[in-house]
Amino acid sequence: MQNKGLVKFFAILFALVSIYQLSFTFVAEKVKDDAKNFAGKDPQKEIKYLDSIGKEKVFLDFFTYNEVKDKQINKGLDLEGGINVILQISVKDVLKQLSNDSKNPVFNKSLEDATRNQVGNQSYLDAFFEAFDANKGTTTKLASPDIFANRNLQGQIDFNMSDSEVKKVLVKKVDESVESAFGVLRSRIDKFGVTQPNIAKLGQTGRILIELPGAKDVDRIKKLVSSKAELEFWETYKAEEFMLFIQTANESLKATVKSDVKADEKVEAAKPEDSISKLLTDKNEDPATAKKGNNPLLDKLAILNGGPIIGVASPKDTAAINGYLKRPEIRNLLPADKRYVKFAWGKPNVKVDEKTKKETETVELYVLKGNRDNAAPMSGGVIVDARDTFDQMGKPAVSMQMNGQGARIWEELTGRAYTQKSYIAIALDDVVYSAPGVTSGPIAGGRSEITGSFDVAETKDLANVLRAGKLPADAEIIQSEVVGPSLGEIAIHAGLISSIVGFLLVCLWMVFYYGRAGWYANAALLLNLLFLFGVMASFGFVLTLPGIAGIVLTLGTAVDANIIIYERAKEELREGKPLGEAVIASYGWKGAMRSIIDANVTHVLTGTILFVFGTGLIQGFALTLLIGIFTSLFTSIFIARIFIDRDIANNRNLTFTTNLTKNWFTGFHFDFIGVKKWSYAFSTLVVIVSCVSFYFNGLDEGVDFVGGRTFQVKFEKPVEPTKISEELSAAFGTTVEAKVFGSEDQLKLTTKYKIEKEGVEVDKEVNDKLFEALKKYYGPNMNYDKFINSYDGKNLGVLQSSKVGAAISADIKTNSFWAVLGAMLVVCLYLVISFRKWQYSLGALAAVAHDVIFVLGVYSLLYKYMPFHMEMDQHFIAAILTVIGYSMNDTVIVFDRIREFLAGEKKGHFKDIVNASINTTLSRTLNTSLTMILVLLIMFIFGGDSIRGFIFAMLIGIIIGTYSSLFIATPVLVDTMSKKDVEDIEKRHGN
Repeated sequence: MQNKGLVKFFAILFALVSIYQLSFTFVAEKVKDDAKNFAGKDPQKEIKYLDSIGKEKVFLDFFTYNEVKDKQINKGLDLEGGINVILQISVKDVLKQLSNDSKNPVFNKSLEDATRNQVGNQSYLDAFFEAFDANKGTTTKLASPDIFANRNLQGQIDFNMSDSEVKKVLVKKVDESVESAFGVLRSRIDKFGVTQPNIAKLGQTGRILIELPGAKDVDRIKKLVSSKAELEFWETYKAEEFMLFIQTANESLKATVKSDVKADEKVEAAKPEDSISKLLTDKNEDPATAKKGNNPLLDKLAILNGGPIIGVASPKDTAAINGYLKRPEIRNLLPADKRYVKFAWGKPNVKVDEKTKKETETVELYVLKGNRDNAAPMSGGVIVDARDTFDQMGKPAVSMQMNGQGARIWEELTGRAYTQKSYIAIALDDVVYSAPGVTSGPIAGGRSEITGSFDVAETKDLANVLRAGKLPADAEIIQSEVVGPSLGEIAIHAGLISSIVGFLLVCLWMVFYYGRAGWYANAALLLNLLFLFGVMASFGFVLTLPGIAGIVLTLGTAVDANIIIYERAKEELREGKPLGEAVIASYGWKGAMRSIIDANVTHVLTGTILFVFGTGLIQGFALTLLIGIFTSLFTSIFIARIFIDRDIANNRNLTFTTNLTKNWFTGFHFDFIGVKKWSYAFSTLVVIVSCVSFYFNGLDEGVDFVGGRTFQVKFEKPVEPTKISEELSAAFGTTVEAKVFGSEDQLKLTTKYKIEKEGVEVDKEVNDKLFEALKKYYGPNMNYDKFINSYDGKNLGVLQSSKVGAAISADIKTNSFWAVLGAMLVVCLYLVISFRKWQYSLGALAAVAHDVIFVLGVYSLLYKYMPFHMEMDQHFIAAILTVIGYSMNDTVIVFDRIREFLAGEKKGHFKDIVNASINTTLSRTLNTSLTMILVLLIMFIFGGDSIRGFIFAMLIGIIIGTYSSLFIATPVLVDTMSKKDVEDIEKRHGN
């Protein structure tokens, strides 16, 4: 080998760099362990400890903990535990804002059509453009004065511009809105208090990924990231001004609405306790209770007698009350001077009965002075600072400081409130947090305070979002995943076991089959793992459970290049060449190198497609596969060669065999082409059975493809899935599927309940229903927070949950289809270029299509009966793409040998040459497949329930891929070769 010294230099250099990079991970983990020991089981104390030592030097007396933390290998949520959400910035809202809330019917119809007709992988903006082009006719333009040629876009769009010119401006403005949202969310997340948060824009989709490792409070975090944070200050009416209206509205509703409240039911309101500062005070009187009867409005709304609050209601009744008050015939009952009144609900209040300890939740209905534009007199844009603090009573509060303009408006508002003895409502995202009166005249200086029924965490979050500013549009959570820390520990344990056992089995097999040369391959394999982890640490890649699966798979594939080289070297030795010449020939381009390159290019192509079309954990799997391909090529080709060349230099005998295996697969002459009728018949039967199963059984499409929510729930004792499914289906009013997940006391629950609706409120409603339906299966100490939220050591309740919205599930399904199809076509295109004949590509395509149908057929036939989940999801698509890569790999090795024999002096008929090609590569094919199957079996047994279906698909795929390479790809090649080409081949080879 030329430049042996240079190879050694780079190998040592890469090893040292890898060890150096990995050392940061070891140091960071040690510091975290110290923090856990210090904090006990208090996560907040642990975070404070880590924050306190952030700037202390902890490594080499040079690097601080913050620097060490940034350089370590980051663990994904499935290993660390935490919360992951994907937010969709509402482009529809952005367009409405840019149009100045246009009332143009074509514009608004196009918005609705875009919402309804948007297809998978299509952006909302493109769907809007498509809808507008279909609806605009001959007169309406995007640059119309009542659409985008308005004051909001003055100087950027004028009415003379064409639609194509306006579209370019809109694309830019939407991108700016997403960038603005990204900045706001970044600011919020950075101050939230979790270690190593991650926030990233997902291409040009308008979607933002937020990962919070170690975060545990599910509802709080979802509210934090999705809150628009639109702060508004409203003047209010007095409740007594609307008493007649409420009575009249109730009487009017009696004609069309029948009350569903029993006569003896009552609702009590909690007394509001809000203040802005010592100058502001409430004047709310105690609530009255309303006798229930046939009163549609008053049976749901308990009337108050003063202040800015009309009455109180149960949260479950607010939707109905809103519906009543929005009815045109009810709005017409309002006095002319109050026709723009804005009704708004307050922050929920919880009242606890001292005797029964029963909690009652109510919300207050405020009357705000609206206007034609529905715009508040002052918005949160004037806030320059916000801090969590405590009021004069020692209760948590938020203080705010306004800019000069805001201070002037604030002085005017408080002056009017003082003069009119009225109130000022402070609303965030249309929820009134407080509505105090002014007792001591106008307030100058622009400082104010929000108080209410807060806890410390709420005031911290509120101050955080006010400082960060409001989002430019609604941010809807279209996908989320919550993983408990206990599951992360289990996943790490399972990953370590499968990695170690897989590594040992591959090493033992290589030594058993190749003797001392096997030890050289193992040394290269060990160095390969060091390089792989070193690269991940150097570039800040995230390690996930599928990523660990990718690493373990790398163990199986890393020895593949060594197997190809060793098998070629054995052939050269059998032909009588000395060891040195045999090694040179085996490492040459005409030896093993062309096969190695062709095989690994197919891997790289499928891995790249998987990375491009995959998301989240699947990208982690693809990334480790791609890194492993390049590191294994370097170590297999160059590192093992160093040891082999040393043996040659020292005249040591190296046979690449052991006494037991030296004659395995030698002199093997099976007629693979001769049995093609039987293989065709078997494969045709498989395809037919699979297609029939697709028609009758279908496939178990997971929430990734159809949308929905899943919960992994651990019970105190074994439960009956059918019973749980029935109870939850009754509670949700729609089907809830329950399946055993691992042990008998653990279920995976799946539902599509309200999946088409977005919002934190819907997620909270689902969690509430789930807890209420299942709490009877737990002891008295189980409450909502323990059941839903994560905490260290949690082993009961919801251990993991995920949500995939309808919009993103359509994208995932579309991406998956194109990923599989694209992988097959791209690899086949490469084979056409590499082999110069389309018949090779067709043979490979037939084999791969056969393998994909076979795996899909197995899943269709067995998903109802197997004790583990066999869902069609992103993990399954990753498995299919991996199968495509390995099937192509096996096929390419055989095709390379056929090409070599056809270009050489091999004698015989075309079919004989093809058979010889298969037989002479059989040892390599079976060796590679066996190491892969061993590794996959280990992962299937030890890898954990969450990836068992994923591993099973690859296991079946590798087995059937080996079969198709031998019995499908080459027969198709033979049968499609033209008669003229066959005659030319046989003439050249002596027949």
